[in-house]
Amino acid sequence: MTKAGSNRAVLLTVTCLGQFMVLLDSTIVGAALPDMQQRLHTQLAGLQWIVDAYVLLVAMLLLSGGVFADRFGRRRVFLSGVVVFTVASVLCSVAPSIGWLIAGRVVQGIGAAALSPASLALLAAAYPVPQERVKAIGLWAGFSGIGLAAGPLAGGILVGAFGWPAIFLVNVPIGAVLLLAGLRVLGESRNPSAPAIDVPGTVLSVLGVGALTYGLIEGGSRGWTSPVILGAFAAAAVLLAVFVVVEGRGPTPMLPLRLFRQRLFTVSNTAMVVVGFALMGSSFFFSQFFVYVQGSSILLAGLQTLPASLAMVIVSPFAGRFAAGYGFRIVVTTGLALAGTGLLALGFVHADTGYGNVWWRLAVVGIGFALTMSPLTGAAIQAVSPQEGGLASGISSTTRQIGAVLGVAVLGAVVRTREAGGASFEAGLDSAFVAAGAVTLAGAVFTGLWLARSKPGARARSTDSPTVTTPS
Repeated sequence: MTKAGSNRAVLLTVTCLGQFMVLLDSTIVGAALPDMQQRLHTQLAGLQWIVDAYVLLVAMLLLSGGVFADRFGRRRVFLSGVVVFTVASVLCSVAPSIGWLIAGRVVQGIGAAALSPASLALLAAAYPVPQERVKAIGLWAGFSGIGLAAGPLAGGILVGAFGWPAIFLVNVPIGAVLLLAGLRVLGESRNPSAPAIDVPGTVLSVLGVGALTYGLIEGGSRGWTSPVILGAFAAAAVLLAVFVVVEGRGPTPMLPLRLFRQRLFTVSNTAMVVVGFALMGSSFFFSQFFVYVQGSSILLAGLQTLPASLAMVIVSPFAGRFAAGYGFRIVVTTGLALAGTGLLALGFVHADTGYGNVWWRLAVVGIGFALTMSPLTGAAIQAVSPQEGGLASGISSTTRQIGAVLGVAVLGAVVRTREAGGASFEAGLDSAFVAAGAVTLAGAVFTGLWLARSKPGARARSTDSPTVTTPS
């Protein structure tokens, strides 16, 4: 292997490991939630903030992170993201209270929003030949899948042996390796013609979605008609309305509203919100179901949640090929129908339901969602010009993350509302799973009716490439 080829191989390893760390963190936390609740003496709302504080920042800063990397240097932004993410992980591990842990998760989200898009941009710049780039990004996406699948198992082992702080400390050696290797092998690159950063749009989006999330999470405990909750919803409405106005008039908006004039783009991103809502909102409760309802240990619960993530890892690489052969509408609608059916089935499991009658429901959910994400992003990319494909992919990831924020908040509100009415936690979980299933099935009907039929061709086959998924 030539020196240039060796350097590119190391660069590929570094960028893939960075994305692996981000994705590992998104699923490893779920395994630790029961231990966090016991040791930090927090309620369900606190657990929701632990998850949503991170996802919210990633969702709102992901697009700006990509532009920031293009303008100021992809290597610089990538390494800065690694440092911020690693330091924030240490802060999370030593957090003495739920408030400090949530603050650490916010900083982690900022680091991830810089690290993830910069890693993909570095990879694309290092592999200018399209065929080589597709293979490299395929490995990058594969590491993403390994991170997703490894999270529940690694979380169960670490929490069972050392307690919840260990799930954050595992990022420290990874971050150290990334920083040392990155300083040695990563070359700087930037895009001189990159647009300016949309500061007003970024700030308004964070505040608007943050206010909406606050109202949804805190409404159950403070009362849905309390002045602070009504004020949060009113502030969210005003801030998001101003965001739409600013994005419609700004010269370089982070979210060009003109793209939504294309039906394919609008429908695919709407469906992606449903995917994020149901997938993240339901998986938030998987470990809690096994620990609190069925009495499993945290380690065993981590193992028991694996069918969903493993199914996604196995099926995801084939989703783009199916979409290229059969069209976006058929594959996405089938995937949403399967996921919705699996979630509805989870709504009928109980404390005495044997695991042999539970695992297949999780697997069906994983298979269903695996069939949706890559084709939905591929549909969004096909709806825009080739020059805007990267932007379309980033928006698709952002809409999924927004759905994830809302899913954790809304389904948590469903559980708390049922408990406030005298129902058990088990009954609340059943209602949450049924609600997630109903929303997903409604999404299947929506895409079946409105997702434009695609013709297999050059643009449709772009869904074969993992570049269409940035599962940050």
